[in-house]
Order: sequence, then C-alpha cells, then structure tokens
Amino acid sequence: MAERKEKKVSLSSAITVAVLTLVMGVIIGVNWNTVSDKFLPYLGINTKTTAANDWSSLDEVYNALNSKYDGAVDKELAIEGAKKGIAASVGDKYTLYMSASEATDFNKSLHGDVGSGIGVVLAKRDNYVRIIRTLPDNPASRAGLLAGDIVYKVDDEPVYSLEASEIATKLRGAKDTTVKLTIVRDGEEKSFDLKREEINNVSAYIDYVDNTAIIHVTRFDTDTGTLVRNLIKDFDDRNINKVILDLRDNGGGYVSAAKDLLSLWIDSKTVLIQKSARLKDETTYADHGKADLADMKTIVLVNGGTASASEIVAGALQDYGKATIVGETTYGKGVVQALVNLSGGSILKVTTAHWYTPNGNSINNTGITPDKIVERSYEDINKNIDPQLDESLKM
Repeated sequence: MAERKEKKVSLSSAITVAVLTLVMGVIIGVNWNTVSDKFLPYLGINTKTTAANDWSSLDEVYNALNSKYDGAVDKELAIEGAKKGIAASVGDKYTLYMSASEATDFNKSLHGDVGSGIGVVLAKRDNYVRIIRTLPDNPASRAGLLAGDIVYKVDDEPVYSLEASEIATKLRGAKDTTVKLTIVRDGEEKSFDLKREEINNVSAYIDYVDNTAIIHVTRFDTDTGTLVRNLIKDFDDRNINKVILDLRDNGGGYVSAAKDLLSLWIDSKTVLIQKSARLKDETTYADHGKADLADMKTIVLVNGGTASASEIVAGALQDYGKATIVGETTYGKGVVQALVNLSGGSILKVTTAHWYTPNGNSINNTGITPDKIVERSYEDINKNIDPQLDESLKM
C-alpha cells in the first residue's frame, strides 16, 4: 500500500508540473519580445541582432499614402522604391539596389553583352553624363555624335539627372529599333534618330606601332587576363620591346581580372590590400611564374575615366616601378563591392571594403597621379588627336 501511495503522489506531482509548464509556456509565448530581451543575454545571445526589424513606420507611410493619395498607388513599385531608398540611405554612391531587370542589364554589361545599341561610352564629367567616346563604325559615330556631348534626353524624356548606367540601359534595345537621342553641345540642343545595331564589345584588343604593342583594355571581364595573355604570344616574333597599356575610360570590373592582368608583370607579390570594418582583411597576390612581361618597358595610359579595377592595375605597376603612368589623374574609386543575390532576381551591390595599393596608399576620392601629366581634350578626341599616346610612343 505504501508503494501504491508513493506512485500516486509521483503521478500527481508530474501532472501538476506539466500544467504549470504549459501555463508558463503560454505566458512566455505571449510576452516573448519582453521576456527574450531579459532572458536571452544570460545565454550569450544578442537580442539586438536576432530580433525582427520593426517596419511599422513604413507601413504607416504606405497606408497613409494609399488612403489619401489622389490616384492609384502601385504597391510593388512602392516596395521597389523602398528597397532603393534603404540602399541609398547609407550615403555611399557605390551601394545600390537593382531590380531584377536592372540586375540582368548590369550582369550583361560586366561581360560586354550590351546587345544592340548605338555604340557610345558614357561617363559623368563635370556633373553631367557625357559621351566619352563613340565606338568606330557604329550608329553614334556615323551620325556625328561627339565626345563631350551632354546627354539630355532619350526618346524626348529628360535623363540629365540619371546615372550613366541608367542612360545606357535606355539607349539599348532590340536590333533595328530606333531611339531618339538629344544632346547638348556648345549650349545648343541637337537630336539624332539612331537605329540600334549589335555592338561588338571585346574587353581587350591590340595595335602595333613599329616595335611597340598598344594593349587596349576597355573593361575587366572574367576572361580579360587570358585574352591579353593570348594577345602577347607573338611578341617575340614581332620583336616587341615596349608595351603601352591603355586603361583610359576603363571603369573597372572584376578584381580577379585585375589580378590576372597584373600577373603578367608581377610575380607572386602583393597587388591589392583590402580592409573592412565588418569582414576579414584580405591581401591579393599575383600568380606565380606567369610574369612574361616582368622586364618589358611599360607605359600605362590613364585619365579621369580610369576607375576601380583599372586603378588597381595602375597603382600596383606604379608602386613596383614596373610602369610609367602617363595621362590625367584617375577617377579615385578605392572601394570594393560585393553582389548579393536577392529574391526575385534582384541584386544589392554593396561596398564591403576599401582597397589600398601594395605600398598601402588609398586612392579613394583622390585617384592616382600620373608620373607624367598629359591632357587630352574632347576636341582632341573628336579630331582623332592623341597627345597622351604620342608622348608614350616617344618615351
């Protein structure tokens, strides 16, 4: 009997504990946000990072807009605008959110897959997006568009407040379709009706002047290093004794491609230092045993459109004394971005680190100062005069 009574008491206690546990669970669940802030720190859990963000203030704005605005509110458009606003809020001009369609165009541009367009290179100069150069034998050059022209309208829509990449997207389209481009030249508007054509846009090509090879690198694609390495295979047969590396108006691309190109001149040494407030610092080294141009006399041409990965190349060659830099001060983009794939095909391009030359120099917002400064005006470009290249050929 004593044994039976003991079992009954144990069972009764278990039921009581179970009921109390259930009640406590309900209470904690209902008041989780309050309880977790006080309890989780004892477990070493940071509640500030695990708690959900409170977006009620955005809901408040949207609901007020939706109920008061004299017109229809596109919810999806509002959400896209909010995403762009969040990215823009950090105040970094290189950090931005791209919708799925913008992300597609951006990824294509990294690989030179611009599809059909008019054949212009655009960049912001003096607070305006201007035509930097027209590609040979393309609609823009044949129509008479010139370097220095300010891009004002596309299909009669003002675009002067947009970024160069956004305008470039508007200029692209299906082959044989027409786009109307309005520019400002010498204070006057001029309009051109241009039929889009397929644009051949290789990342590197080569010219020769006597025993000098002029390697033009227009962007840093994933295969640019390999492409240039193939271009130099016949240097011995041609008795090449000088290389001019033209990086003018090259806005950058993949850091890995910059490393591949630098490995033609630099063997195993540091070519790039990255420092980040959030991520681990990194050092990038040139490849081993691939420096076929290590002893080649080299001159690098740069200008205000030389940016990012192009500056990595120019900076490293300058630091190691492997090249003489000629032209104008470069753009000054000393930051590195990562591409974060988001839902629905959208992308966040976010600055993750600042980069430094092998000697530890930051070029952000200051650029690289050439060893020999030589200017080239828009008038020079339009007349096909190139004092920078001429100076390099004489060196």
